[in-house]
Amino acid sequence: MNLVVGATGLLGGEICRQLTHRGEPTRALVRRTSNPVKINQLRGLGAELVHGDLKDRASLDAACHRVDAVISTASSTLARQEGDSIASVDRDGQLALVDAAAAAGVKRFILISFPEIAVEFPLQSAKRAVEARLRQSGMAYTVLRPTMFAEVWLSPMLGFDLPNATVRIYGDGENRISWISIRDVARFAVAALDNPEANHAVIKLGGPEALSPMDVVRLAERTIGRSIDVQRVPERALRDQFRTAPDALQQSFAALMLSYAAGEVIDMTETLHSFPGAPLRSVQDYLEDLQVSI
Repeated sequence: MNLVVGATGLLGGEICRQLTHRGEPTRALVRRTSNPVKINQLRGLGAELVHGDLKDRASLDAACHRVDAVISTASSTLARQEGDSIASVDRDGQLALVDAAAAAGVKRFILISFPEIAVEFPLQSAKRAVEARLRQSGMAYTVLRPTMFAEVWLSPMLGFDLPNATVRIYGDGENRISWISIRDVARFAVAALDNPEANHAVIKLGGPEALSPMDVVRLAERTIGRSIDVQRVPERALRDQFRTAPDALQQSFAALMLSYAAGEVIDMTETLHSFPGAPLRSVQDYLEDLQVSI
């Protein structure tokens, strides 16, 4: 049995879809207050639903019962409910999940994290604390560190608004990023369940090509056949936002935007040799799918 934590999120839901498509027994941890549409989608996939919360250790113990592997994508950053915070979910909740899994005899734990970022901030500190606990847990573990998700950073939620032909760029937009599709991150997470190359490994993940944000804008203009209004947030403003952020969440968002501005190029040659499969989805693939939905 595979337990997916964060199953109602974009990535967690895709992992559940791929697991059930492979015929893998899949248990999805959901909260009683989770979006009923997403719960019904998980139920429709054939996932076994179990109620629990990262802030409730007893519920984690129950969820991990008779589980062989845990895949955790959970975070408080994009969707949060009362009592959720980086401290309570991304740090303490994930630490409790690692401990519950180890106590239940779970054999493998796969954690979704992100690459090192030059500045220190609460979300990164939480991720690294959980990674350290994993290394000490006695379980086989895999830490996946994908770069920027195309479906998040190239979406209206973060200012990449193709329907209205406007784009917000963080920094000067000239540094390259190995944008990766959530579908590919899910594929690596599922593949790590039975790939010996993933044992006790920290693996950086990127897409098939590194493009600057302005490269993406030019691709998008060709895709939708019209010019796009580009609005830039200067790196200086991002640094001021990071320095004056009133809470952990806003400081963490500012740090992630600084990481976007700095760029992140990941060479996937060796990883793709260890994880053969379908070609990685490109930014162009993503833009074409987005164009169809507009």
